[in-house]
Amino acid sequence: MSGDDAMSSSETSTAENKRIIQQVFDALAEGRTQPMLDHLAENASFVVMGTGSWSRSYDGKATVLAELFAPLRAKLAGQIILTPLRLIAEGDHVVVQAKGHNATVDGRAYDNTYCNIIRLEGGLIREWTEYCDTLLVETVLGRPVTVRTD
Repeated sequence: MSGDDAMSSSETSTAENKRIIQQVFDALAEGRTQPMLDHLAENASFVVMGTGSWSRSYDGKATVLAELFAPLRAKLAGQIILTPLRLIAEGDHVVVQAKGHNATVDGRAYDNTYCNIIRLEGGLIREWTEYCDTLLVETVLGRPVTVRTD
């Protein structure tokens, strides 16, 4: 493979990764989570940065769903809305600046801002690192609750 072929392949991969994440976030902006779930690898890790009670690494799709997404769904009313503001892609990584527009089940606004660094492997999300206002998370959502999923 010549240098031009390698660059072309890399550019294609970058464009495809950006397209996948744009599709995922466009759906999240409409309150649809299925595209994100469809693109989440079984061995994905989702890291919520910071030092709050939600901050940790959730390793494996089952853990992400049970220990992060289920407690989040239990705290928020209606569909979860997350609107992308900017996407930047390079190779296997896509960085997404986003704004949430949500409410808790008890009617409080939960409008956080995010910077997500997402790494894809073979078109699937393998690593998702989220930076957000963790003080807002703690103040509005409180501690995560254990949700039975059976």
